[in-house]
Amino acid sequence: MARSRRHMQVASRPTPAPSGRPMVFARRNYVLLLVGIALVVIGFAIMAIEHELDGFWSRTVAPIVIVGGYLEVVYAILWRPRAAADQ
Repeated sequence: MARSRRHMQVASRPTPAPSGRPMVFARRNYVLLLVGIALVVIGFAIMAIEHELDGFWSRTVAPIVIVGGYLEVVYAILWRPRAAADQ
């Protein structure tokens, strides 16, 4: 008793976006985004490395670095290149 293949459909692969479409972000956006993510990771690493609860690095420096990294990520998402002025 074989099943009928008539009702089985093969999922097609999604087609790639046309190459003429512009990218969502410019290269600078991606660089800024990576810098922001690196700052967040460094901030959490600073916080984890120092095992003291009231230490200067884990209580003061690390949160400032983490907030700076998050602000950098937001800036990277919102940054838009200026349009070229037609002269």
